[in-house]
Amino acid sequence: MRIAITGATGFIGSSLVASLEADGHTVQRLTRHPQRPNDVAFDPARQLLDPHALEGVDAVVHLAGEVVAQRWTGAAKRRIRESRVDGTRLVAGTIAALAEKPKVLVSGSAIGYYGDRGDELLTEASAPGDDFLAEVCRAWEGAADAARAAGVRVVHPRTGVVLDRHGGALARMLPPFRLGLGGPTGSGRQWVSWISLADAVAGLRFAIDEVAIEGAMNLASAEPVTNRELTSALGRALNRPAVIPTPPIALRLVYREMADATLMASQRAFPVVLQRNGFSFRHPTIDVAMRAALE
Repeated sequence: MRIAITGATGFIGSSLVASLEADGHTVQRLTRHPQRPNDVAFDPARQLLDPHALEGVDAVVHLAGEVVAQRWTGAAKRRIRESRVDGTRLVAGTIAALAEKPKVLVSGSAIGYYGDRGDELLTEASAPGDDFLAEVCRAWEGAADAARAAGVRVVHPRTGVVLDRHGGALARMLPPFRLGLGGPTGSGRQWVSWISLADAVAGLRFAIDEVAIEGAMNLASAEPVTNRELTSALGRALNRPAVIPTPPIALRLVYREMADATLMASQRAFPVVLQRNGFSFRHPTIDVAMRAALE
């Protein structure tokens, strides 16, 4: 297949590109800084995307967006929202206008769609939350409406915490945990919807291939764990204690609103759509996934 990808140099995108190319697919990277022969200029802030570059592609995977894990100043929140909504609207609108449209647009979203939900069991049919991230995710998914209206199958992978030592939350956790200074965040009772990097990539590829999948798709393990269970698993994998809690006040001092909305929020999401369509997880449990993430 010929597949166009935004966010192709990011944490998940780079692994997706490597997986696709290893299987012989042609990848076109949509990027602000084109360097390779197949690269295409893509800049949502300037509404820059050449429609001719997407003519004849089989699939588009849209993963680009401003990093969420930062202090949420007013300017940062604008960048987080606009990078996702404006970028998705540009991609979807460009696709909708093509004479030869791709078969599918896999357009990113996040578990943050559900907000802070305590112990509630969350599926793709659950209502959205009402905080900043939930509002961003709703607008982010809605920005793909032009492609949907043009008859393109659109999938929104609501991605959980992706586990790999080279990036994301786990990379930030590793230094203190390796020193034996890690532990739960706050009470540790909040639920974490996690997935290994290998399964996240496989899930995105499954969404491209499986024509029955449309709309929301929780990209997370079928076995969510509490924050305390996740940090204990990391301690076991490193053979280090994981008993020193990080107090909420310390996180709020550093990250402000972002701390409550991400680090201490509780989301117990289940991948009903993936499982219903026969997806098989390579790393189904937190201990297996944590060991794989650290290899």
